[in-house]
Amino acid sequence: MAVLLAALPAAPARQPSHDKTVWNYEGGLFLQTNGSIPNGPCFRISGHVAAAGFFDNLKRIDTDSGTVFRRGSETVTQFPDHVALEFVVFDHYDPTCPPQVENTNSSRYLTRALMSSLHLYLYWKHGVELRPIANVEPKYFSVDPVLPTATARAAAHGNPVPEKLAWSYEFLVPSAGVPVSDSLVLILRTPDNHIAARVAARM
Repeated sequence: MAVLLAALPAAPARQPSHDKTVWNYEGGLFLQTNGSIPNGPCFRISGHVAAAGFFDNLKRIDTDSGTVFRRGSETVTQFPDHVALEFVVFDHYDPTCPPQVENTNSSRYLTRALMSSLHLYLYWKHGVELRPIANVEPKYFSVDPVLPTATARAAAHGNPVPEKLAWSYEFLVPSAGVPVSDSLVLILRTPDNHIAARVAARM
């Protein structure tokens, strides 16, 4: 995987409101989405964004006057110098999965070859603007069998089943100076540039 108005009359002044919504980010930001490969399998991406100590006691407070991020009495406006992005990719089917076109050369499950053909792109998103992230550092990668014991038992009884695998990734992502209101966007593309999956981790 490669590492990618017309002016209106002024409205009456709004009365102060004490209503607010508080979001707690203890443990980091979580992300999950479903994806699919044309004429191929459907899959799920599940992961999270973390940074040592950064998300501890971090809260987002939404009020009528705006949004603010606080850690205790401290106002937080930017991410730390780096954040860790971890995610796993595995086979998953649900009713929204596109029907598979009959193709004897296609696979119903993710294979090593299919995953190797996908390209990963990472962006910081501000409004509608996507900024490609440079100098992303790979930290961990593994390919692990899913339910290896059950698969081995089925094979021992003469009922071989297709190998099912899960791909785990971890990257260190530069984030110095990035506003906490920006989102970290992950996109997987096929060799012909088709978007196989897109998901954002947002505050």
